[in-house]
Amino acid sequence: MFIDKYIFAQLTSFLDRDHFKYLVKKYNGNHYVKHFTCWNQLLAMMFGQLSNRESLRDLIVALQAHQRKRYHLGLGREPIAKTTLATANQNRDYRIFEDFAFYMMKEASEKRATNILDIPGKKYAFDSTTIPLCLATFPWAKFRRKKGGTKTHVLYDIEAQVPAFYTVTTASKHDSTVMNTIPYEPNAYYIFDRAYDSFRELYRIHLTGSYYVIRAKTNLKYEVIKWKRRMPKNILTDAEVKLTGYLSEKKYPETFRLIRFYDEEDDREFTFLTNAKHITANDVANLYKKRWLVELFFKWLKQHLKIKRFWGTTENAVRIQISVAIITYCLVAIVQHDMKLNRSTYEVLQILSISLTDKTHLSILFEKTNFNDVKEQLDPLIPGLFI
Repeated sequence: MFIDKYIFAQLTSFLDRDHFKYLVKKYNGNHYVKHFTCWNQLLAMMFGQLSNRESLRDLIVALQAHQRKRYHLGLGREPIAKTTLATANQNRDYRIFEDFAFYMMKEASEKRATNILDIPGKKYAFDSTTIPLCLATFPWAKFRRKKGGTKTHVLYDIEAQVPAFYTVTTASKHDSTVMNTIPYEPNAYYIFDRAYDSFRELYRIHLTGSYYVIRAKTNLKYEVIKWKRRMPKNILTDAEVKLTGYLSEKKYPETFRLIRFYDEEDDREFTFLTNAKHITANDVANLYKKRWLVELFFKWLKQHLKIKRFWGTTENAVRIQISVAIITYCLVAIVQHDMKLNRSTYEVLQILSISLTDKTHLSILFEKTNFNDVKEQLDPLIPGLFI
């Protein structure tokens, strides 16, 4: 299958091209296009992500350096000009790439499904990352009076270690106002930090038959309905509580659970709120501990898939680049799973970045490459994408 194919072509063969064609047709993406199709655009952007290109100009120079290999890399026969790619990113419907990113996330999540905690049900962490932008260059992304920025909000599957949902907003959008876009599943667990203390949304999660775990703010007003006695080690409080105050009670009229936990490692106390009354207090604390995986994902995305600097200034171009970064991330996760690679995603990405135009078989490439000097491969909690 992979004989005499470039590494990049072998890698992209894991993509479902038929589904991508369906999305292109759905959104009329190749209307009046003669040479540089949406597929060529996707692969050109992915080539830039994987080869660590810093700018659009940098990407075009790299593609020109490999012009004799261009067709066999899947980038089409015609030379790609900077204006061609810039115009495509500006004008083509970002939903083609966004929907394909959702398709890739679903495929990766299903393949990599596992159970890192002995608790039935899917487990997700929701958080956002802000990327500052120059307001003069990105006028649509107004954040403060003289600053611009965009936020990527991600629902992260902490067991499969891939995104399950994401949305992009301007940085001025408060985190809690995006909670109503999450596609909640019954019997799943959703982990939030203190920025998401919208009790109206938390109650909506409760009504869908799902469970939330959120860190409480220090000014929370409540009354204790029932205390639990004989708590295990490091559990300071485990109580059933109810919000006080007319407006608060209207937003969340039922009782929920409040747990105070002492973290010996950090010598800190944490207060968690949850509607999961059927699991232990330590299970609640362990669920919240896994929330840092979404922050690790953001760090990985910014450092290694180049979304700190955008290759276009319009909202459409920014959305396309973020979608392509997530597609690339999921592709690497799928390849890692399908090829049963005993390497971290960081290692896989670094090996690919220096080998995209080689003709070595993928399996041989990962078997023979010695890549041990990796600071980020030691994840103290769980094996998977990062170790």
